[in-house]
Amino acid sequence: MTYDARLALLSAALQAAARGWYVHPLRPGAKGSALHGERTCPHTGECAGGHVKWEQRATTDPDRIRQAWAAGAFNVGIATGPSGLVVVDLDVPKEKSGKGSSGAPDGATSFAALCERAGQPIPLTYTVRTPSGGLHLYYGMPSDVRLFNTARTVAPNVDTRAWGGNIVAAGSTTSQGAYEVINGAPVATLPAWLRTLLQTPAVPGRAPAPLLIPGQATRRAEVALERETAAVTGTSEGGRNNRLLAGARAMGRFVAWGEITREVVETAFQAAGEAAGLSAGECRTTIHSALDWSIRTCRPRETA
Repeated sequence: MTYDARLALLSAALQAAARGWYVHPLRPGAKGSALHGERTCPHTGECAGGHVKWEQRATTDPDRIRQAWAAGAFNVGIATGPSGLVVVDLDVPKEKSGKGSSGAPDGATSFAALCERAGQPIPLTYTVRTPSGGLHLYYGMPSDVRLFNTARTVAPNVDTRAWGGNIVAAGSTTSQGAYEVINGAPVATLPAWLRTLLQTPAVPGRAPAPLLIPGQATRRAEVALERETAAVTGTSEGGRNNRLLAGARAMGRFVAWGEITREVVETAFQAAGEAAGLSAGECRTTIHSALDWSIRTCRPRETA
């Protein structure tokens, strides 16, 4: 990117911080964090006492922001939890792009129907349009309420980002296009009815269905996947990522042996991890590395 593009992204980061939103750099032209992860942590500076995750390293300090964006044209990520935000992410199914349609409603349609069933109007607020045509609706979260991410649990193609969540800020750009503010209204408080819906606890020990079809996996691989994803969903804060890592590693051998496809395993663990409150990006990174390691190191089926 050009020097002007870097300045524009720096300006977007500073504007977000001025609203009290905690920002962190994302990779140029992408949505993944540009900060180092636990595996590459130098254990210096902020991490001198142990690795500090991106959510805790996000900041509103203008000097730290200028220093970070001086190193490159980074997209802008907002750590929703520390920022006191709940962002409702209304996705557009890939089928809506013109390559065919599954008939699934887009997030905006699902959210409108959800509001109608609740007997409430769609709560207008600060809104950003995503490059795919989806919407991010920003709501303020009361300081005494701690909500976590959800993934399509309230309505089809409707996700929410709160504690443990990251959202790409307006002014950022990917290969698909730009994130643009389409309603600059003040951030509205999260409606009480929606807060209650998001606070409803999941059934303990129950993981999202792995979405298997007949013949897609052996019976023992299917049972193992159901058991491991349920364990991830039922793990409390503090041990969720480690449990996700262990579960994905346990399933890698079945992928290597051809008893289940990697895509099915990744989809099931992604849903389970997000349902447990982990961010989508954190889930993807953990699952990918765990499966790579397990597939590479597992013993042949005959000797297992």
